[in-house]
Amino acid sequence: MEGRTETRSGRIVAEMRRRIETGELAPGDRVPSTREITRQWGVAMATASKVLAELRREGLVRAVPGVGTLVEPRRTPARKAVRPGGPPAAPPGEGQGQPALTLARIATAAVAVADAEGLAAASMRRVAAELGVSAMSLYRHVSDKDDLLLRMMDAVLAGHPLPATPPPGWREAIELAARQLWGLFRRHPWLAPALSVTRPQVIASALPYSEWMLATLHAHGLDLETAFTAHLTLLNNIRGIAVNLEAEREAEAHSGLDNEDWMDSQEPALLSVLASGRFPTLSRLASAGYDLDVDALFEFGLQRLLDGLAPLLDAGTADSAD
Repeated sequence: MEGRTETRSGRIVAEMRRRIETGELAPGDRVPSTREITRQWGVAMATASKVLAELRREGLVRAVPGVGTLVEPRRTPARKAVRPGGPPAAPPGEGQGQPALTLARIATAAVAVADAEGLAAASMRRVAAELGVSAMSLYRHVSDKDDLLLRMMDAVLAGHPLPATPPPGWREAIELAARQLWGLFRRHPWLAPALSVTRPQVIASALPYSEWMLATLHAHGLDLETAFTAHLTLLNNIRGIAVNLEAEREAEAHSGLDNEDWMDSQEPALLSVLASGRFPTLSRLASAGYDLDVDALFEFGLQRLLDGLAPLLDAGTADSAD
């Protein structure tokens, strides 16, 4: 039985690989989920999970939280040239007419690796390989992995600056900054867990966000301490939702199940507990169904927090006007 399962998973992998290599599934296209594979090929969920795990192992696809499993862009591996009768030539980028190695290129390459495979994959050795240089050459620009992480965060935030002039209303200004930060967390799932609130890193391009929030809240009636507390509350709500994006990507990579497939696998156990009748409200919700949407969750939390701040800000503004 096990042999037949392996054969079927191998055949499905071969078919998916063919579709990707022929362009039938282009880079960025969504490949069938485990649920779709079970329906199309009539296999068990475990077999479907093996298929996606193998495609990820081969570097053909990657899991994107909230989106699905997408076809990876094709990469041409860097090759070391071998001189006849001599040692291998230097890797591309080291004396062969490639762009000079700069801090910006290092940060960009590291961000690309972390976006595609998670922060753990963005090691000094891996980033150097992406750039076609030796790992030691990176240490001329960054001191260690922690320093590289700071450069990555700075590059991501600097690439999406806030407008020079904020909207006139406090709520519109806060919404703009909050949604822009949420968008960054969505595009870079590793960013939220990398940012610390209790031990905040000194990131130059992050300071304009804090200045924007603090100045907006203070200008509309909050004292500086309360304004900064409100800023941290908003930031923690956004970050708290966003940290699940990287965790979900890692869980999917290890299990081969996306969040919907995982929820389906847990349904029998949940229904067994609810059958006791001790949780009638949860039972009604389970019967009706609930689709988790992290974007909707972010927006709901943002609006409720702003509703809670509104009396303080509106009252402060009115007092200032008097």
